[in-house]
Amino acid sequence: TSCIIPWLRETYGCTVVACVADVGQGERELDGIGEKATKSGASECIVVDLKEPFLREFAFPMAIAGAVYENRYLMGTSIARPIIARAQVEVALATGCDALCHGCTGKGNDQVRFESTYAALAPQLRVISPWRIWDLKSREAMLAYLKARNIPTTASAEKIYSRDANIWHISHEGGELEDPWNAPPEDVWMITASPKDAPDRPEDVVVEFRKGFPVAVNGTAMAPVELMTELNAIGARNGVGRVDICENRLVGMKSRGVYETPGGTILMEAVRGLEQLVLDRETLHYRERIALDFAKVIYNGTWFSPMREAMWASFESIARVMDGEVAVRCYKGRAEAVRRRSPNSLFHHGFATFGEDEVYDHKHSEGFIRLFSLPMRIRALLGLSQDAKATAAEAAQIAREHGLGGAAPGTVAPKSGGCGAGCGCHAKSAPSAQKAH
Repeated sequence: TSCIIPWLRETYGCTVVACVADVGQGERELDGIGEKATKSGASECIVVDLKEPFLREFAFPMAIAGAVYENRYLMGTSIARPIIARAQVEVALATGCDALCHGCTGKGNDQVRFESTYAALAPQLRVISPWRIWDLKSREAMLAYLKARNIPTTASAEKIYSRDANIWHISHEGGELEDPWNAPPEDVWMITASPKDAPDRPEDVVVEFRKGFPVAVNGTAMAPVELMTELNAIGARNGVGRVDICENRLVGMKSRGVYETPGGTILMEAVRGLEQLVLDRETLHYRERIALDFAKVIYNGTWFSPMREAMWASFESIARVMDGEVAVRCYKGRAEAVRRRSPNSLFHHGFATFGEDEVYDHKHSEGFIRLFSLPMRIRALLGLSQDAKATAAEAAQIAREHGLGGAAPGTVAPKSGGCGAGCGCHAKSAPSAQKAH
């Protein structure tokens, strides 16, 4: 960013308004940011506090949907890009700007996420992507560029990790992590305790939900930012939320990402624990299926699309019954739902118990199993199942009893009666015919 601002002024002869999104990355990153922007050449720097809407409108809905990319990544970076880009558009329009600029590289996913949001919200604004234009190809070249213009910077030429932080997570890329055979060194982790050094006693945290949204922790009602901060603290001290993954980028290549999502991991586990209690089988399985597509929508940056709106309408409808509490046990890197309760629970002790009860007749299951297995039974009787153990004669005999005809596939049916095995015998001689087979 320190290079982009002067580069824009020199290249386009324009006035530059800097926009900083506070999504919970921490005071260390925000401290002195306005002064840094103006010293780099910005006419003004506008800091927008997005923490609360980021959680309420983006991160929490993602948790309700159960959207996880490639089974591991809780998408802390992906889910933050739409609201950052939206804020950038709003600042641009409010200050009379006619172009938008981002600092994403030409190799990553973020360029797509930002520019897709720009296109959806303000297609009339020009988009400038310096990394696809300028000739500053290395950290050393950028430092030399700043030095030549007497622009102060705290960056160094030493190759370090690339990090992205917000109130949901922090990501780490680059450095030693670019070799997937290198295990993440312990010093790469910034917010979570090492699981082996975490407390030896498990810690339970109770999260309360209303229509799928978290509203309280351990009995204390909390606003989104306070709630997420508390969950982050609990998860971090117990080593919860570490993920190391080689993921498939939208642009076609694989990348290594190491992530810390302590509070988000607890929250996702709590939501899953609650839905197990209140959603019927078909609804739960439907949620799981569309969550895969919802994860792609988030990862690919098409949040502001009819597809996302339609899918969220489904998730929002499903979440209407998701009121209740879930206790998540955190212990040395693990977070597991161990208790749950809800006024909308579908769990009925009388039906589920293994002990004696008066509400369930075990004989009822016989008819259900008969009908449930009927397609498989028919395939076996018609000789269409490669795994069926019945002989052709046995299958044919049972098939006739079920009114399914007497000939197995690939055989010649008898003209009348017979064993149905294609031998041409008649009903009167069935016993001897069966012996012959």
